[in-house]
Amino acid sequence: MTDLGPIDVKRLQGDERFHDNRRPMGFRVLDFWQWSASDLVSNATRGILAEFLVAQALGVADDVRDEWAAWDLTAPDGTRVEVKSAAYIQSWHQDRLSRISFRIPKTHAWDRASNRSAPERRRQAHVYVFAILAHKEQATLDPLDLSQWEFHVVPTALLDRRTRSQHSITLPSLRKLAGDPVHFEDLASRIEKAAVEQRMLES
Repeated sequence: MTDLGPIDVKRLQGDERFHDNRRPMGFRVLDFWQWSASDLVSNATRGILAEFLVAQALGVADDVRDEWAAWDLTAPDGTRVEVKSAAYIQSWHQDRLSRISFRIPKTHAWDRASNRSAPERRRQAHVYVFAILAHKEQATLDPLDLSQWEFHVVPTALLDRRTRSQHSITLPSLRKLAGDPVHFEDLASRIEKAAVEQRMLES
């Protein structure tokens, strides 16, 4: 019987060529990436970009993103990190800047090895990172410019203890929990600090 266990995903380089039963075609994986992921402002791609930036800050971007993991990233010290993203400017026509809010529901963790979900709904990560592409001028918007991003970091226990909505959080409420945002160069240390706070809150 064919093995239908989880696939061991290999990191691609981009120069791998498509083929038709080993007959090389005139396009590569890089061409697919350029076609599918060049709009870094779109909601879906920006969310993945935000995960990548946090992974770079933590030094864990050398592997391959696991789309189906119960949480987004694992820091070198074992801290589980969930990344949420938002922006004021979108790819489509806007009459006004977007209002910043984030969905933060509790979930059933899914195990890709067993294809089973945990019975209990909970927040799976120790720390949440809310990444905002905070630039407000479309003409100069550049998602590659890290100075245009800000990061709010919150121990998960603080989200669990909220008396208001457990499904979403607005930017004003987030600021009350997280305090001032940090920039990219300070992100790793802020996540480490939040992980310590999480352990204290859990004890």
